[in-house]
Amino acid sequence: MSDSQNRNEGWDRQVLEKLVFSTLQEQRRTRQWGVFFKSLTFIWLFILLFFGLGWFGDSSMSISGKHTALVDLRGVISPDSISSAENITAGLQQAFKDAKTQGVILRINSPGGSPVQAGYINDEIRRLRAEYPEIPLYAVVEDICASGGYYVAVAADKIYVDKASIIGSIGVLINGFGFTKAMEKLGIERRLITAGENKAFLDPFSPNNREQEEYAKKMLGDIHEQFIQVVQQGRGERLKEKPEIFSGKVWTGQKSVELGLADGMGSAEYVAREIIKAEHIVDYTTREGVAERLAKRFGGVLAETLSGLGMSAELH
Repeated sequence: MSDSQNRNEGWDRQVLEKLVFSTLQEQRRTRQWGVFFKSLTFIWLFILLFFGLGWFGDSSMSISGKHTALVDLRGVISPDSISSAENITAGLQQAFKDAKTQGVILRINSPGGSPVQAGYINDEIRRLRAEYPEIPLYAVVEDICASGGYYVAVAADKIYVDKASIIGSIGVLINGFGFTKAMEKLGIERRLITAGENKAFLDPFSPNNREQEEYAKKMLGDIHEQFIQVVQQGRGERLKEKPEIFSGKVWTGQKSVELGLADGMGSAEYVAREIIKAEHIVDYTTREGVAERLAKRFGGVLAETLSGLGMSAELH
């Protein structure tokens, strides 16, 4: 083989090696960029997950300056709702503990709910007001503040409403259904075995029991009297002495001020600016994350499926 042929073969080999080396480098760079973008996407999704689960966004971590603290009470007051006593009291506690809080607003838009949960919130408001006497708490009503919602509101220093808000419904109820006539028409036989003559209390599939009905009325009367005492304690001499106030009626916000059920007109922004004199509002409302909402929703559906047609007293 001649020298020229050897040189040509060596040159070809060098070119081939450079091409292979360049190709490998390009593939390596492509993989590196792929890993980078995949990592970036993973980090972004991870941050979104943290926000979705409510692990970020604690308002108390980014507060600067004097402010008005806000806690929202929305919807039915019950143990498994966002307006449970646990959630509302947790928000109120954080609001009062902050040294820069000048006043607290409990913004209410609720038709009522559990008398027990409403009682827990009322008690906690009174405790916090005693522990932090220099920090006032005002209830601000949006569309409705009825029954259990009003049970909570009367613990505030003052109650502010809109002229068209719905206020009142100071009463208690137990509701249910009776299916005995429908069962007779369909030929359905009720087979109920109990130990204890009142174990099937107000059972919707059994004939109405007058003694049980009277007992239920007495029990509701006791809870109603507790409700009345809480309202009288909270409103004091501001409350007009009219029996209809405790009849379960509701009134507009404007009429509620005349009856002493509320103190004046105003939104949360108005109260922060004009009453508390701290226009900047910081929200301390306890928020549920995605995981909690899914867990509660699934648990609620399961509980309803297993419990059947249960009954409970409600402030509605």
